[in-house]
Amino acid sequence: MGKVEKRSDYISWDEYFMGVAILAAKRSKDPSTQVGACIVNQYNVILTTGYNGFPKGCSDDEFPWDREGEITKYPYVVHAELNAILNAQGKDLNGARIYVDLFPCNECAKAIIQSGIKEIVYLSDKYADTPGVQASKMMLKAAGVKLTQMRPQIEELVLNFKVDK
Repeated sequence: MGKVEKRSDYISWDEYFMGVAILAAKRSKDPSTQVGACIVNQYNVILTTGYNGFPKGCSDDEFPWDREGEITKYPYVVHAELNAILNAQGKDLNGARIYVDLFPCNECAKAIIQSGIKEIVYLSDKYADTPGVQASKMMLKAAGVKLTQMRPQIEELVLNFKVDK
């Protein structure tokens, strides 16, 4: 009998962790922007995840989802990165990597730096020209946080909940 070879079509660690971040984003109830985050340690163990939404106890049926107007979502929403850091509940994040599908804002950058995360792996940088993201990049670079824009080798990853037996 011939030797059985291992599968060659498995996903990379980066694709796996970014996939977890994107899956976490699917939990967001925000009608316009869904962002997810996944924090992993140096041994490729997932420490925590998060997505953008309102704080615990703040009903997403009562707080606003509006992006424009007098009352908007912006003062209330917790971003995915901060949610992931808070969800870690004291776990040591020093030296960890955070995977996010959207480059972090300046407020999240502060939390990332203070938590000890040393690398951000991101997909989109669509707000690169905004003052908030420019401030974010300035702080992250000054603090020595590595910024890596992921260039995935796959375009999509399909999850199948059908059980084959």
